[in-house]
Amino acid sequence: MISFGSVSFAYFAYAGLFGTYAPLWFASLGFSTLAIGSIASLQSATRLFRPYAWAWWADHSGQRIRLLRLAVALSLLCSVGFLVAPRPGSVVWITVALFACTAAVIPISESALAQLVSAEGAFDARRYGRVRVWGSVGFVIAVMGSGFVLQALGVAWFPALVVALLSFLLLAVLRLPVGAEPSHTGAATRGALAVLREPVVAWFFAGVFLTVLAHTSLYAFFSLYLDSLGYAKSSVGLIWGLGVAIEIFWFWFQSRWVQGMTMHGWLVLAALVTALRLAGVAAFGAIAWVLVLTQLTHAVTFAAQHTACIALINQHFPGPLRGRGQALYAVLGYGASGVLGGVAGGALSQAYGFAAVFWAASAAALLAALCCWRSLLLERRAGAA
Repeated sequence: MISFGSVSFAYFAYAGLFGTYAPLWFASLGFSTLAIGSIASLQSATRLFRPYAWAWWADHSGQRIRLLRLAVALSLLCSVGFLVAPRPGSVVWITVALFACTAAVIPISESALAQLVSAEGAFDARRYGRVRVWGSVGFVIAVMGSGFVLQALGVAWFPALVVALLSFLLLAVLRLPVGAEPSHTGAATRGALAVLREPVVAWFFAGVFLTVLAHTSLYAFFSLYLDSLGYAKSSVGLIWGLGVAIEIFWFWFQSRWVQGMTMHGWLVLAALVTALRLAGVAAFGAIAWVLVLTQLTHAVTFAAQHTACIALINQHFPGPLRGRGQALYAVLGYGASGVLGGVAGGALSQAYGFAAVFWAASAAALLAALCCWRSLLLERRAGAA
């Protein structure tokens, strides 16, 4: 459990750094907001196929940890390219290669962790939260600390920080024990895509798609929005850090609350709160105390939503399908939605300003709530049958 916590800490520290400050570094290289949004969508584009490819390989070979080590080593190698070739044209291709390699980390590590914290098919939210919380700790430390570093030394130091955190991640995955997992070739009676066609699962993923589409406004444009409103880079880091601090609190104590509703019920609530959160950012982004309130909702809009997703994927994609279920979560939740959100958000911001991006994201979250509600109703009908 401790070794998985280290991996979670290191990976989300890297993710926090890249998601928060890469747009500012790209801007310093001369990229337009549309170009930055398009680059952000490239990460999601790689998630359309790479996670499933990595997960398929892991499920069929049974070599999850060895594949995870390979992916992280290649990621580190790619990040060194930012130091040796920081030209706009090179940066795009290096970023694509980096995204393709880091796409393996979540489906492989989450499927291995889900197996570890499940007993007789039952997902233990408490044990999962106690591991996943270290990812949130890593995220907040990286975001807040990097904000002060980049404010003092300049955004040109961003590539060096990326290399440092990926080096830390490689050390963490090298500490994971290489389990002797059996390969699962031909073991499943149904394929992952057959499970996906079940109505309750299909509506679940539709809700995930739209909820993450709404959150793309934060991942790709929140830092740029705050920068345009005059917030200092250190303040940007603190605002991001506040949201993750409440996320940490939730993950650590979530076992006290998650049983109060079904997992589908939590998804409905998360989508509705997301709509309110993003509307508040759009209308009152210049008011610091309003941003504080919206960031506090991160406990529900991300942490509770993420735990519910992992639990439901573990339920619908057990055993030999676990890795591909996690990959579908990455592909349909964070891949397709990110491509659309990055490009559309970049176009909206150039035409109408950043506030328009968050208004559109709020509307997407409302649609997500409807999809999650439909999935909830189908779950209830199945339980009553």
